[in-house]
Amino acid sequence: MSSEVESALATVVSALPGGGETRLGQREMAVAVASSIANGRHLVVRAGTGTGKSLAYLLPAVLSGRKVVVATASKALQDQLASQDLPFLRQHLDHPFSWAVVKGRANYLCLQRMDEVQAGLGQAELALGGESVQAELESLLAWAARTVSGDRAELEVEPSVRAWSALSVSGDECPGAARCPRGGQCFAELARARAADADIVVANLALYGVNIGSGDRVLPEHDIVVVDECHQLEDVLSSTLGFEMGGPRFAAFAGRVRAVMADPRLAAAVIDAGAVLASALRSHSGRRLPRPLPQEVRDSLVLLRSRVEVIANALRNIQTSVADADQRRARAQRLATSLTDELDMVLDLPENYVAWVPDGGDPRLAVAPIEVGPVLGAMVWGARTAVLTSATIPSSMARRVGLAADQFDELDVGSPFDYEHHALLYCALHLPDPRQDGYRDALHRDLESLIIAAGGRTLALFTSWRALDAAVAALRPVLPFPVLAQGDLPIPRLIEAFRSDPASCLFATTGLFQGIDVPGETLSLVTIDRLPFPRPDDPLLEARRDRAGSAAFAVIDVPKAATLLAQAAGRLIRRGTDQGVVAVFDRRLGTARYRWQIIGALPPFARTRHRAEAEAFLAKITNAAVVPPAPAPTPL
Repeated sequence: MSSEVESALATVVSALPGGGETRLGQREMAVAVASSIANGRHLVVRAGTGTGKSLAYLLPAVLSGRKVVVATASKALQDQLASQDLPFLRQHLDHPFSWAVVKGRANYLCLQRMDEVQAGLGQAELALGGESVQAELESLLAWAARTVSGDRAELEVEPSVRAWSALSVSGDECPGAARCPRGGQCFAELARARAADADIVVANLALYGVNIGSGDRVLPEHDIVVVDECHQLEDVLSSTLGFEMGGPRFAAFAGRVRAVMADPRLAAAVIDAGAVLASALRSHSGRRLPRPLPQEVRDSLVLLRSRVEVIANALRNIQTSVADADQRRARAQRLATSLTDELDMVLDLPENYVAWVPDGGDPRLAVAPIEVGPVLGAMVWGARTAVLTSATIPSSMARRVGLAADQFDELDVGSPFDYEHHALLYCALHLPDPRQDGYRDALHRDLESLIIAAGGRTLALFTSWRALDAAVAALRPVLPFPVLAQGDLPIPRLIEAFRSDPASCLFATTGLFQGIDVPGETLSLVTIDRLPFPRPDDPLLEARRDRAGSAAFAVIDVPKAATLLAQAAGRLIRRGTDQGVVAVFDRRLGTARYRWQIIGALPPFARTRHRAEAEAFLAKITNAAVVPPAPAPTPL
């Protein structure tokens, strides 16, 4: 199959705008994916930025004639594959194929809920949102009359949670197409039907987790799964296979109950029990819950479960011949069942799960598996062939997701970009340790100097909001360039403002370490204040560290920091002509015993410890103020 893949790849790539050229890494990856599919052996591929990995896995997947599911890290990438990459491939590949996109049920308009809203049902609940929600509903209903897919991604403006929830249902509450008057026209069910007939099915990792972790098979049976951005697999699966329960969850359930039952006391009893649970959890904020559960927490969970069970019994006893009323009852009953199952799980917590109270906000209970490997091993690795790919892959990833060393082949195809000549990694070894006094002021001085050398054009990333706010307060008054800060505008508008003004700087937190794509001269400098180690008191990671024992720092903390730093550094070079500096204001990158594990995860930049060299590099590419000549970059 290799020659067929290489020939088809050359044909498709030649059709790219400007007459693209086949990249060696892309061709190597495409051949390896084809071999993996043919041999039924798992493949892990590190494909650096610019490889063209989407095409490298899509093309052999299409030519294989097998049923393939592509699970992406985000809905945005899911939409890109479906709206750009796959249509382009079908247009230029002499091999007919079909594809479909499947998302979670809550992403689709529910026609039954729409009918109920139009009939005026549940208006008392919606009225709490005021005129703004009513106006949103009118706009959404107008869209509902013309949409073909019912997919929220079609909307030009993201709706509020209240407005969209009025017209959608989650998988936990939908009674199923067979029991719904609108089941035959259901957008979610139609998407699943298209997926059953398609050659390539595009989903996201969260939905894939739902598919393997519950009895609700939302995806069709498939031979091959491609996991894109696989460095997020463990975290996304942990979240998907777990759950949270707190005030908003109980309020939503109570709202569904009030829409069915005339007696308001039952719904109020759930809210009251939820408040009792919140009170019991408050003193455990930010910490794991011990085994056995603290008595006050256990008692509050038992109370909550008993009240949910009373409601469930009452719902079962409701008899009605009105279809809409029966649907509202069925949805409430499904939610009651889901909540009861989760409460039972917490009260008898499996050994592989951890329960904790997240820090910040109203007290809520979170539950997640400590290890996702057992589930993936049973439901995925032993059932189908998997291709896992990303630009950054932690060294411990395969083991942490349950892949044994003899189960997969590994490949690193590098990147086509000339990092050694186009980019410089600067580590500020002269700065104090980030944990010492004087670090923050020294960081601000270094950052100011580099931004001036770059002529603005800076993405400054911080590992905490506190550090971000301090940098904005210190540098916005003194820099001769606009400083945009995360929180000033919604993220899409913030990024667009940064793109549109080449002299501007964008200061942001870890939320923008990944995903932001700003090619060209708008971005010449990426800075990171400190190595992005995960919080030492993260309850889920604490449980994983306990299992890892003395090796915990090396197999959990360092790989996570290395991956996130590599993602941040990857914001700099987005196309072959991009140039610039990545500056890390954390001397541990040049001194710590684990530094090579982190540096090894980064692109192969030239490296220096001297700020003058970084400034000279920036001045050369940005025509900024002339700085004294500097010697050639000195290795860390």
